[in-house]
Amino acid sequence: MSDELWQLWLKRAKSNLARAKLGLQTPDILYENLCFDAQQAAEKALKGIMAYLGINIPKTHSIGFLLKLLEDSGLVIDENLKEAAILTDYAVTTRYPGDWEPIDEGEYNRAVSLAEEIYQWAISIIKKP
Repeated sequence: MSDELWQLWLKRAKSNLARAKLGLQTPDILYENLCFDAQQAAEKALKGIMAYLGINIPKTHSIGFLLKLLEDSGLVIDENLKEAAILTDYAVTTRYPGDWEPIDEGEYNRAVSLAEEIYQWAISIIKKP
């Protein structure tokens, strides 16, 4: 395999982010599913940083937990990035029919914005010398 593990994680993150940004192209698409892609983009971007830094990558969907592990490794995490922890609910809770409020356009836009911030931050960490 010629690609580094971190590159593969970021490639997947970029793909999930691109899908999340597609929006409601048809009436059959749900904001919940687009927000799941936003969560996945953030999760995979954070795991890309972990792979790049040689940190063991846990099997978790928790954005807050991944951010804490990165912070514990010495990275400085801006408070606005920590807000991305709210994306975790899209990994589990809203993926299936259940007892939660439907996601509206505003919430969807916020999820995509947070995922984009995490992805861009991951790129900036990896591009630093």
